Amino acid sequence: MPVITAGPDRGNAEDISGQSGQYIAEKKRSYMNKKIPVTVFLVVLVVLIAASFMHPVDMEALEGYVSPVYAGPLALFPPVIAIALALITKEVYSSLMLGIFTGALLYSNFNMELMLNTLFFNEKGGMISKLSDTGNMGILVFLVMLGSLVAMMNRAGGSAAFGKWAVGRIKTRVGAQLATTALGVLIFVDDYFNCLTVGSVMRPVTDSHRVSRAKLAYLIDATAAPICIIAPISSWAAAVTSSVPDGSGINGFVTFLNTIPFNFYALLTIVTMLYLSVRRVDFGPMRDHEMNALVRGDLYTTPERDYKDDNGNFVSPRGRVIDLVLPVIVLIATCIVGMVYTGGFFSGVNFIDAFANASASRGLVMGGFAALVFTFFFYMYRDVIGFTEFMNCFVEGFKAMISPILILTFAWTLSGMTNLLGADQFVSAMVAGNAAALQTLLPAVIFLVAAALAFATGTSWGTFSILIPIVVGVFPSGQMMVISIASCLAGAVAGDHCSPISDTTIMSSAGAQCHHVNHVSTQLPYAITVAAVSFVSYVISGFVRNVFLCLPIAVILMLITLRVIEQIAGVEPIEHAAGKSKRESA
Repeated sequence: MPVITAGPDRGNAEDISGQSGQYIAEKKRSYMNKKIPVTVFLVVLVVLIAASFMHPVDMEALEGYVSPVYAGPLALFPPVIAIALALITKEVYSSLMLGIFTGALLYSNFNMELMLNTLFFNEKGGMISKLSDTGNMGILVFLVMLGSLVAMMNRAGGSAAFGKWAVGRIKTRVGAQLATTALGVLIFVDDYFNCLTVGSVMRPVTDSHRVSRAKLAYLIDATAAPICIIAPISSWAAAVTSSVPDGSGINGFVTFLNTIPFNFYALLTIVTMLYLSVRRVDFGPMRDHEMNALVRGDLYTTPERDYKDDNGNFVSPRGRVIDLVLPVIVLIATCIVGMVYTGGFFSGVNFIDAFANASASRGLVMGGFAALVFTFFFYMYRDVIGFTEFMNCFVEGFKAMISPILILTFAWTLSGMTNLLGADQFVSAMVAGNAAALQTLLPAVIFLVAAALAFATGTSWGTFSILIPIVVGVFPSGQMMVISIASCLAGAVAGDHCSPISDTTIMSSAGAQCHHVNHVSTQLPYAITVAAVSFVSYVISGFVRNVFLCLPIAVILMLITLRVIEQIAGVEPIEHAAGKSKRESA
């Protein structure tokens, strides 16, 4: 007969019983957490299907259809949802998809049939339309080429050799960050090209000095769009030049050159980046990532490892620095040649005009293909990898780029939904309606509007193509026109820099092999700080209008702001803080 004891055994039985009850309760909560969203989704789906049957749409008679919410405040609702969810949930794919779904619903007035057709097949904003666009597809092809080239350089041992060479010469974390910045400045031709090239080349160097992937992503992003928008010879200069309205009598390229010293966001971003690197200070979430990298050696901080290196076990022992450097140099040269070729340089157009008229996607694809062909013969001649290994790199490159390709596809589709809802018209009408009353403050207002529009849509090119004609209409000539266009460009870059759905932000995450939401959340405090100082600088510029005064004032304000943040936050050089943390933990 079993004996029931009181004391320790009875206590253990009660503990086990309590643990069992707790486990069951947790399973029920988990079940309900899964069941509730599914139930809500099914209810919404049933309601939509019922509404579609009650209010059918003649799909063949939709020519000229305009959404009921066109050019209204709700036009900005889809990107706001996507961005908010991405920052809250830290999951970008579902956030983008929900934003796209919301946009399609608003456009279709909640008709299921029209919503599905809009989502996939709308010629102006559907996913299929975005993927069939030659410019977008060219970018995706270039990404695969670049991913393949990076895999080849890794297999050939070029990346490892360069890492060893650089580690032997770059002795400090400051040096690693400044070298990354310098390379980003040198690759000014195109932001996509910049992001992926700088990341692949400098990742081994920054990893060896325990620079977090989030910090590397920030350095890449801060030397992408902010550098391209002040580089006369770049795809961005071409986009700005083409945004100046025909018949305005304005030389677009000359105007672009005049805007450079007034592009406060781009210039102050460079100042901020150098200040943080040289002073060895960070604040906000970035500091946590940097501390974790230094103290624990964890470059990622969070569990996500979206871009974990997987280039196979084979790395050629015969790899040299030249196996990385020469393909990169050839890639830069061929991309420049490809871009001026698309602009008509070899048909007699001068170099500047050829760049102004260049197609970035076509030029990058041609340059990428030429670089791949060169790399094949170069590696075969050097006998660093075999033919089979070389061909396997194409598959590896494609795999490495799946995540950014998917995010870009969703981001482009979300932008298409936003355009179908007339977000650009809503913003344009809002700015144009208040322009007359805000003459002096217009540069600052334009900066805010451009930043908001670029943040919501994820595109800076689209932003300044919308706003530049408005600015030219308000100020047909003179210094205020130059300052206002500069504020438009700066705001577009600021919004692009902050937005989680921006293609440049996505590319920076891919180049650094950093989890995308980590990059966005760590960069956001820096970008907002620079944007705030830029806004104040444009308020001053509206009154002063002298570049020899405005730019120095903006730089001084930026340095003072950074110093004040440093003092208020009580931050110290990251190495000192890491040393204290190690001693305390010991």
